[in-house]
Amino acid sequence: MQTIVECVPNFSEGRDPAVVEAIIRALLAGPDVYLLDKEMDSDHNRSVITIVGTRESVGKAALRAIGEAAELIDLNQHQGAHPRLGATDVVPFVPIAGVTLEDCVHIAEWVAEEAWRRFKIPTYLYEAAARQPERKNLENIRRGQFEGVREEVRTNPERRPDFGEAALHPTAGATVVGARKFLIAYNINLNTPDVGLAQAIARQIRASSGGFPCVKAMGAGLKARNLAQVSINLTDFETTSLATVFDAVKQEAAVRGVEVVGSEIVGLVPRRALTDAAVHYLEVKNFRPELIVENRLEQVLSEPVAGASRAATPLAALAEKFVGALAAPTPTPGGGSAAALAGALAAALGEMVCGISLERKSLQAQHAALRSARTRLAGWRARLMENIDRDAQSYEAVLHAYRLSKSSGPERAARNQAVEAASKEAAAVPLETAEMAAAVGRAIAGLSGITIPQAAADLGVAASLTEAARSGGIENVRANLPGVRDQAWLRGIEARLQALHSA
Repeated sequence: MQTIVECVPNFSEGRDPAVVEAIIRALLAGPDVYLLDKEMDSDHNRSVITIVGTRESVGKAALRAIGEAAELIDLNQHQGAHPRLGATDVVPFVPIAGVTLEDCVHIAEWVAEEAWRRFKIPTYLYEAAARQPERKNLENIRRGQFEGVREEVRTNPERRPDFGEAALHPTAGATVVGARKFLIAYNINLNTPDVGLAQAIARQIRASSGGFPCVKAMGAGLKARNLAQVSINLTDFETTSLATVFDAVKQEAAVRGVEVVGSEIVGLVPRRALTDAAVHYLEVKNFRPELIVENRLEQVLSEPVAGASRAATPLAALAEKFVGALAAPTPTPGGGSAAALAGALAAALGEMVCGISLERKSLQAQHAALRSARTRLAGWRARLMENIDRDAQSYEAVLHAYRLSKSSGPERAARNQAVEAASKEAAAVPLETAEMAAAVGRAIAGLSGITIPQAAADLGVAASLTEAARSGGIENVRANLPGVRDQAWLRGIEARLQALHSA
C-alpha cells in the first residue's frame, strides 16, 4: 500500500465475542483493509479494534463498522466502567505512511457526515478535526455520557453535534470521529478495589489537572478482578513516556498505602515507546537504536545487495521458526497455538479455492457467494493467526500467577484471584479458536459444489484442519478450567462447549 492510515475504533461491547466478531467482519469486508489487533474488556464493556487501510479504503471500513454496531448494540442496555457516548464510541484516524494529519482530518469529516446521512447517527469531530476549540478533547464531548448528553442536547445549542439534529440515536447514541497522532492506551492496576483512590491518582498525573503534558487519565473499577485501575491515554509518548507515568502512579499509590500490581497496554504500541521504557529502567548509558538486533537487521535487509538479486524465501523456511518454537521444551507455544494455526490454514485454503474459482466465467452465478465466503474466511484467518500468540501469552499469565507467593493469608487470596483471572483468559482464547474453527468448517462445507472440481482435495484438507482446530481448542479450554471457581462463568463456558460438540 502506498498510503497507510491506522484506524482505532472503540465499540461499546466487551462481553459478547459474537458481536465483536460481526463488527470485525464488517471492517474487513472491503479491499485493502487489514486487522492488526483486537482488545475486549468485560469490566469496561468495551472493545478496541485496530485496523490499517489505504486512504481510500479506511473510511469506508469505519462506516461499515458504525452501521453494524448500530444494529447490534443498544446503549440503553449497556453498562461498563468506561465512559461512552455511542455504540461506536470514538473513531480516530492516524497517519502512518504516505498521508498527513490533514489527510486524516478529511477522512474523519467524510466519515462523520456519512454516518449521519446513512444511519442517522449524530457525530462530533474531535482532536485535529475539531471545529470548535472545546471539542478538541474527547472528554468534553463525552461529558455526561449517553444518558446525560441525550437530555442536554435537546436544549443546549453548545452540545449539538457537528452533523445531525439535536437528538441522539435512540439506541446507538452518537459517534465521535477525529484525526490524531499515535496514542498509547495504558492502564495501571492497583491492589485495592477503591475507585476513589484511583481517581485521586488520575487527577494528580493528568494534564488537565496540572499533571504531566499529553496525559489523560481517569480512575475505574475492575469488578471481575476486584481491583481499581488508573486508565491512561498518552497522546504523545515522546513528551511524556510510559516510564514517567508508571513511576508517578507507583509513587502516588505508595503515598496512599497501596501498590501497583501490573499494567497493560490496550491496542498497539510503537516499538520505541517500549524501548525507551526499557532504557530508562536499565539505565543504559550507551544506548542507540542500532543496538537492538531487530532494528539493525531491518537496516541491513533493506539495503540493496550489489550485483545480486534475492531468491524467493522457501516456504519451509517461513514455517520453520514457529515449528521450532513448538518443538522446544517449553510450555508455550503449545496445543492451543497449534490449534489456532490449523484453523488459520483451513481458512487460507478456503480463500485460495474461492479466489481460483472467481476466475472461472463458468462459475459466474456463484461469484457473489464466493466473494462473501472469501471475505468471511479472511476475517477468521486474521483472528486465528492472532490467537497463536494470544494463546501462548494467556498461558504464560497462568504460569506467572501460580508462581506468586502464598506464604500469608492475603498473599494466598491474591494468588488465588490471579490464578482464576488468568485461567479464565487462558480458557477463553482456545474457546474462541474452537468456535471460529467451527465457523470456518461450515464455510468450507458450503463451498462444495460452487467451486472448481479440481479443488476438492484442498477443501478436504481444509475440513480436516478445521476439525483439528475445533477439537484441539476444546481440549485446551478444558485444560484450563480447574483453576476457575466461578460456577456461573463455568456454566456459561460449558454451554458453549456443548454447542460446539453438537455442531
